[in-house]
Amino acid sequence: MKNISILGSTGSIGTQCLDVIRENRESFRVCALTCGQNLALFRDQLAEFSPGLAVCRSRKDAETLGAEFPDIRFASGLKGICEAASYFDADMVVNALSGMMGIAPTMDAIKAGKDIAFANKETLVAAGEQIMDAVADAGVAFLPVDSEHSAIFQCVQASPGAEIKRIILTGSGGPFRGFTKEQLGSVTVEQALCHPKWSMGKKITIDSATLMNKGLEMIEAYFLFGAGESDIEVVIHPQSVLHSAVEFSDGSVIGQMAEPDMKLPIAYALSWPERLRGVSKSLDLLGAGRLDFEKPDEDLFPCLSLARTALREGQACRIAMNAANEEAVWAFLAGRVGFTDIPAIIERCMDMFCGETVTGIEDVYALEARTRAYAKELAEAL
Repeated sequence: MKNISILGSTGSIGTQCLDVIRENRESFRVCALTCGQNLALFRDQLAEFSPGLAVCRSRKDAETLGAEFPDIRFASGLKGICEAASYFDADMVVNALSGMMGIAPTMDAIKAGKDIAFANKETLVAAGEQIMDAVADAGVAFLPVDSEHSAIFQCVQASPGAEIKRIILTGSGGPFRGFTKEQLGSVTVEQALCHPKWSMGKKITIDSATLMNKGLEMIEAYFLFGAGESDIEVVIHPQSVLHSAVEFSDGSVIGQMAEPDMKLPIAYALSWPERLRGVSKSLDLLGAGRLDFEKPDEDLFPCLSLARTALREGQACRIAMNAANEEAVWAFLAGRVGFTDIPAIIERCMDMFCGETVTGIEDVYALEARTRAYAKELAEAL
């Protein structure tokens, strides 16, 4: 029996993680849960799974739910999330948080010796050096949950110790594949949230529409698998059947294929090195009919090029890109900026902060805060 602490249990990854646990109660037990604002769903999760620790964003919410569930201990805020990340009873922590707020809980989980199922790409993009050094020092398992990185991980597992020549990172192309520059200039929030293949949270769905998600995943792959920027190729694959592939030194390419279903990589991270039965329906290749692959248009979707630049230029540039993207995406979702303003804000912030010096986690937090403030100013001026 593996005890699981889930950071962000009411989000898309968190709810699907609980689906996997619900279907495999003989293998997993929930020991801690954290939520943001969806108290109605969180209340249902607490009633069903009865964790030892529950964390709400606000103290008021924690007090309200604490009165309803006297047998559960409640905490609140980032301090509470960090407590759930290092919870004494947890064997594994699922980091399903959104954004750079995942840095501190991730570090606390590592220091507490917890294995981590990781779906919080922004944390690794901004603080990859510090996170991976801590993982190496602690000797914990750091298992990717993103479908693309889970695919790469599974391919590498098939040839342990083999030299990787190239990582092929696939993406659907998002809802605006084939659009013109003029069409992109007038897209709505509702259009951008209609992903053609995946059901995800709002922030990652917008990142998929701008192709920033592929850029973030490229940087993730750099840290997770030790591949150089020039060894990571992004390929548009609209059917989303091949979730990514690895080319080895002998020229062989091994890919991982499955139906688009996030429960599959979640289950593999939870159960690794074993596999659970019946997680996803079988892939019907005859039904798929054909598999197409295209080069991404980085002129129309400059976020991918910005991510490549950030990876080359170093940590300060990645932090600036990451924080600016978060602010620009939220501004777009709020209707304050247009879709094509997102990469413009990111580029301005990268120009402003890429020369900064970053030596530790405190520098990461400081530069993140300055970038966010500047990005908000830019968004307000548009």
